[in-house]
Formats: sequence, C-alpha cells, structure tokens
Amino acid sequence: MEVILNTSPAELTLDLACQPELTLRSNLTKLTLDPTHQPELTLSPQLAELTLDSTCQPEMTLSPGLAELNLDPEHQPEETPAPKLVELTLEPVHCRPELLDACADLINEQWPRSHASRLHSLGQSSDAFPLCLMLLSPPHTPEAAPIVVGHARLSRVLDRPQSLLVETVVVARALRGRGFGRRLMEGLEVFAQARGFHRLHLTTHDQMQFYAHLGYHLGEPVQGLVFTSQRLPTTLLRAFPRAPSPRPPCKALNLTAQVAPRGPKGPALPPPPPLPEPLTTSPPTPSGNPPKSLLETRYQDLRGCPIFWMEKDI
Repeated sequence: MEVILNTSPAELTLDLACQPELTLRSNLTKLTLDPTHQPELTLSPQLAELTLDSTCQPEMTLSPGLAELNLDPEHQPEETPAPKLVELTLEPVHCRPELLDACADLINEQWPRSHASRLHSLGQSSDAFPLCLMLLSPPHTPEAAPIVVGHARLSRVLDRPQSLLVETVVVARALRGRGFGRRLMEGLEVFAQARGFHRLHLTTHDQMQFYAHLGYHLGEPVQGLVFTSQRLPTTLLRAFPRAPSPRPPCKALNLTAQVAPRGPKGPALPPPPPLPEPLTTSPPTPSGNPPKSLLETRYQDLRGCPIFWMEKDI
C-alpha cells in the first residue's frame, strides 16, 4: 500500500514492538506501509490528521499547517545567538556598499519608505557629510556578510563648525533593550570626537529618558546641512517655532537721520543720560532658554506632534 503526502517537513520515526517502522522521509512526499504487518491507516481530506487504528498503536495527530516535525535531537535547528556587544563595529555605509540593501531594510522596518528612495538617501553618505554609519555584528560563518544591527546619520550644523546633528537612529527590533542602542550612541561620540567635533544634537519624540541617561539635555533647534553646500528644506524650518518678529526699523527713531529745525547755530546739546536698570526681571521671551522638563516642549514636527531637541557636549 502506498500513500502520498503533499507537504514538506522532516523525519518522523515510530518504532514500537507491535508496530513496524513508520518513516516520513526528509521531504515528506512519500509514505510506504507494508500491508501484511500494518493496521488500517486513515488520512483526513485536508492531510490535517494522521490516525493509526490499532490496539497497540496510540493515536497520532498532525495539526493543520504543520511545516516541520523532527524528533531527532541531532537534527534540531540551532538558535541564532545574539551578537555580543564587544564584537560590534561601526562603519560608514559608503565603505560597505554590499550592505546597502540590508541597511535600507533595517531603516524601513521602523520608518516605511520606498526601497529605491532609501537606497538613494544612503547613497549620499560620504566623508564630507552627511555620513551614514552602520552598527555591524560579525557574520556567523566566514563566508557570510556582517549583520546590520543599527544605523545613525551624522550631518554638519549651520554656523556651528564643531557640532553634528544625529538623525535616523535605529536598532533592529529583535535586539532592542539589550544595550545595542547605547553602544551605537557611544560609538557615534567616539567617531565624532576623532574628527574634531565637540557637540551632538538630536531630536526625539519619546526617548527623552534614554538620551538623558546618556548625558543629553534639552537644547534648541539647529539647522542641519543636507549637503555640504545645501541647507535643509524650508518646509522643515517652518516646523520650528518662530521667534517674535523683530519690529521693522523705524526711521523716526533714528535721531541721527532726522533733520533738525533751522535756527540759530549754537552749542550741541549733550546726549541724554542712559535709562536706569529695571528693578524687576521681565518674563523671558519665547526665544529664551527651553523648558527644563523632559515632559514638555515648545517645538513640533511637520505633523504637529511635540518634538524634543537635545544636545550633549563630547
């Protein structure tokens, strides 16, 4: 008697004293039973249940959708070990072009976007900034490629030659909460210091406590440079709260420009004395220091959501 199973897993062997050996081969495409020593075999229409009807054979059920069943401990799949923090390295994307696709997939897992558009953005990375860095884990086998476990982008800051703006910070979902984010941020500091930079700026919506534990504090918005000679789009700058508009220069207040009435010439009048200092401190203007609480912010992103600007001296 020959029974054909149309499914795909591994090997199942039942060896009982009153039951001949029943083997489901590695591809599980053929099951052969000797009719002279084999009790009745019943298969349900959907290949979901396999029952051996015999007094000396217990019932066996294969659940629907079972992809793999292997009772041999020597052939059990090994779990992929998590990367070790001490083995991680930080490398620029443009130095490892073979990892561009993996890096794009990692970022799109957090912020979905066209794969081609993401590759184009990563392709702009260069030593002249902006510069994309990958946190890499060694491969599990010598012939395999390193594993991209994190990413961050560094950009120059307008009018602040010793500052860098940190953007697009992400760690693989399966590895979060294990110290990889801290390792990535510490690596960025070492990378920036080695190139003569002394301050890092970043934005966050909900990770204020994480960055505070790394030494960041609330700061003010800065303007990152998308390219060496190109600034951020105007639409992004509009997301920053506007400072009070300065009053237009009033020519009437320019005493030196006014024409004095004609009259007899005489000695010039002395300048008026300076105004006394106010005794009370006026309330700070909106362009003053930002709130010190990590729970409130004056800034919003393009969607109108609160956003926190933070910075750290390195």
